[in-house]
Amino acid sequence: MSGKPKLYYFDGRGKMESIRWLLAAAGVEFEEEFLETREQYEKLLQGGSLLFQQVPMVEIDGMKMVQTRAILSYIAAKYNLYGKDLKERALIDTYVGGTEDLMGFILMFPFLSAEDKEKQRALIVQKATSRYFPVYEKVLKDRGQDFLVGNNFSWADVHLLEAILAVEEKKSDVLSGFPQLQAFKARISSIPTIKKFLEPGSQRKPVPDDKYVETVRRVLRMYYDVKAN
Repeated sequence: MSGKPKLYYFDGRGKMESIRWLLAAAGVEFEEEFLETREQYEKLLQGGSLLFQQVPMVEIDGMKMVQTRAILSYIAAKYNLYGKDLKERALIDTYVGGTEDLMGFILMFPFLSAEDKEKQRALIVQKATSRYFPVYEKVLKDRGQDFLVGNNFSWADVHLLEAILAVEEKKSDVLSGFPQLQAFKARISSIPTIKKFLEPGSQRKPVPDDKYVETVRRVLRMYYDVKAN
């Protein structure tokens, strides 16, 4: 395959959203095919495109890539968002891993019952403010640099901004006790490619709604209820 990367997923955030963020941060245009029916999903399965029978799947550079972390790592390396050496890459992996842990609490949120959503909202804010955000606040303060790793924009910065904005959707003033992260958010949001992605009309997806949840459940045949952590 040549040309623009093509993303296969639902018309919503989920695990594909971080891939959209990273491509957008790199200034890479991409196409999307949204899964709306079980038949579309089964066609991908029958064609052998889904190695582990899962989406996201991304067509890029002649490959049909699955596994979100593998896709993200490839994009970060390809577009120089993965540090200048092994030590920087290890730090980026560490910070991204922590942010992924936080995002895991957010990804499941749309599929919870109303009662469990309130519990999960409180848990997300608690985890963010007591475990994850303090780490990044300290890193930024101790280093005195604009970015988390080295002095260059990286995958770690992109993923952290995505997480900050997602947590702010649950509690708008969540950064009130984190001045370094407030400055980081403003700084990274002003990077031209990120600024463009945050503008209305971009391929960034809105907060998941009931239609998105129903589509995912129908296509993947999710007939069980997700439980809060």
